[in-house]
Amino acid sequence: MSDYLNKIYNVGVYIRLSASDDDKTMMSESITNQKSLLTQYISENNLRVYDYYIDDGFSGTNFDRPAFNRLLSDIEANKINMVITKDMSRLGRDYIGTGNLIEKYFPEHNVRYIAVTDNIDTFLDNSNNDIAPFKAIMNDMYAKDISKKIKSSLTAKMKDGKYVGGRCPFGYKNDQTDKNHLIINEEQAVIVRRIFELSLKGLTSYKIAKKLTEENVKTPALYYEFNWRSNYNKKIGQWHSKTIKDILTNRIYTGDLVQHKRMKVNYKVKKVIKVNPINQIVVENTHDAIIDKETFNEVQKRLPKNIGRNEKKEHHLLDGLLYCGDCGHRISVTPRRKKDNRCYTICNYYRTYINKNYCTTHSNNYDTLESMIIDTLKDICLKYVDNKKIKSKVINNLNENNKYLYKKEIKKLENEIQNINDNLDNIYIDKLNKKITEEQFVRVKLKLDNELKLKQKKYTDLNNNLLDTQDNESKSKLIDNYIDECLIMKKLSRELIVNLIDKIIIYDDKRIDLKVSFNIE
Repeated sequence: MSDYLNKIYNVGVYIRLSASDDDKTMMSESITNQKSLLTQYISENNLRVYDYYIDDGFSGTNFDRPAFNRLLSDIEANKINMVITKDMSRLGRDYIGTGNLIEKYFPEHNVRYIAVTDNIDTFLDNSNNDIAPFKAIMNDMYAKDISKKIKSSLTAKMKDGKYVGGRCPFGYKNDQTDKNHLIINEEQAVIVRRIFELSLKGLTSYKIAKKLTEENVKTPALYYEFNWRSNYNKKIGQWHSKTIKDILTNRIYTGDLVQHKRMKVNYKVKKVIKVNPINQIVVENTHDAIIDKETFNEVQKRLPKNIGRNEKKEHHLLDGLLYCGDCGHRISVTPRRKKDNRCYTICNYYRTYINKNYCTTHSNNYDTLESMIIDTLKDICLKYVDNKKIKSKVINNLNENNKYLYKKEIKKLENEIQNINDNLDNIYIDKLNKKITEEQFVRVKLKLDNELKLKQKKYTDLNNNLLDTQDNESKSKLIDNYIDECLIMKKLSRELIVNLIDKIIIYDDKRIDLKVSFNIE
C-alpha cells in the first residue's frame, strides 16, 4: 500500500454540473465551489494536477459528455493515473455505469479514484469503499426521482394549456409577459397562411416547397439561424416537402396545443419514441389561431389527394383521387409505355401482393379514363346548374326568410336577457336594502338564473344557425365558381379537379363511381 501512496500521480480533476441540480444558484458559482474544494484537497495532499475536466450543464445519467470523454482519452493515453471528483454523483448518477468505472475500468487502467466528500479512495482499504455501490444506487435513485418530478411538472403545465416546448413553432413567438403562452409572429404567419392557400389549390408539398424556394421565401431554419452545409442555403434557404407537410398537419395553427407527441424511453436513455395520439395532451383554444379550423380540416381532407405523386414522373389530373372499389386501397397510374404512349391504372394492393391474389389489376387506359371522368364531371355540373335554376328562387327566399326570423328572434332574446340581468341587479339591491329577505332573494335568484341559462342557450343556438346559413351560402358560392370554371374551361386544371371531386372508385368489372364534393340533387 505504501507504494501506492508514494507513487507520483498525474491528477485529472473532473467537475460536473447538471442543469437540474437543486443546489445550483448560479452555474459558475457551483462549478467554482467544486473546483475550490478539489484544489484545496490536492494542495493539502501534495498532488500534481494534469488538467481540469469540466462538464457544465450535463446530466449524470448519460456518460457521453465532452469533458468526460476527453478524460477517458487521456487515461487511455496514460497521461493521468488518478481521477478526483467532489463526490460519486459528479462522476455519474447511473449506478451501472458508475459501478463499471469504479469496479472495472479504473482498476484495469491502474487509475486511482477519489471522491472527496464521500471519503472514497479505491487504493485504500476502508469501509467507505465497500458501500460505494450503495451510494451509486442512491445517486441513481435521486436522478430517477428528479426525472419524475420534472416530467410531472411539465405534464401539469401541458394540461393547463401552457406551451413547454424549447423553440416556438414557426409562425409563433413567446409572449414577453408569459413564456408559456404563444403569440403570433406576423412575419412568419404570412408564410404559413400562404402554404395553406397553395395546398387548397391542389399543390403537393413538393410543389409548394419548390415554389417558395424559387420565390426566395425565408425558411424556418433561416429564421432560427441553423448551420448550413452550402453557400446556397446560407443565401436564401431551401424549402423541403417534409417541412411543408409538418406545417400543414400541425394543429397548433388552429389555436389548439397538442403536446407530449414524443417522449424518452426512460431517464437514462436519449432515444425518443412517438406517443400514441390517444395519449397526447390536447388543449383547445390556448392561443390565437393563424388558420381557422374549417380551413385546416379542409386541408387535412385534401392532403391524401396531393400526396404520393412522384414529382419526377408524369403528373396526372386524377392523381390521388383513384380508389379500388373492391379492396378499398389506392389505385395509381403506371409510367407511360414508349411503344404505344399509353399508361394504365393499377391497384396498389394488387401490385404489392401480386403473388397472393388479394385483389385484381383494375387496369384501365388512363387517358380514356380521364376523358370519361371529365365528360361525366361536366354533365354532373350541368345537372347541378339546371337544378339550381329551378330551385334558386325558392331556396333564396327560404334562406332570406330564415335569416330574417333568426335575426328577429336573436334581437328579442337580447332584450329578454338584458331584462333578466337587470332584475338580478335589482333583487340584489333590494336584498342589501333589506326590502326582501335572504330566503326570498335566493328563491327569486334561482328562478332568474335558470331562466337566464335557457335564454342564453337559445341565443347561442340561433347565432350558430345564422352563421351556418351564411357559411353554407359562402360554400355554395365557392362551388358555383368552380362549376362555372369547369363548364367554361376546355382543359380542366388540377385545382378544379381536387375541389370538385372527392374520389373516383374503380371496380373490377370496369364500373366507375364518381364522388363529387357538392350535392347535385
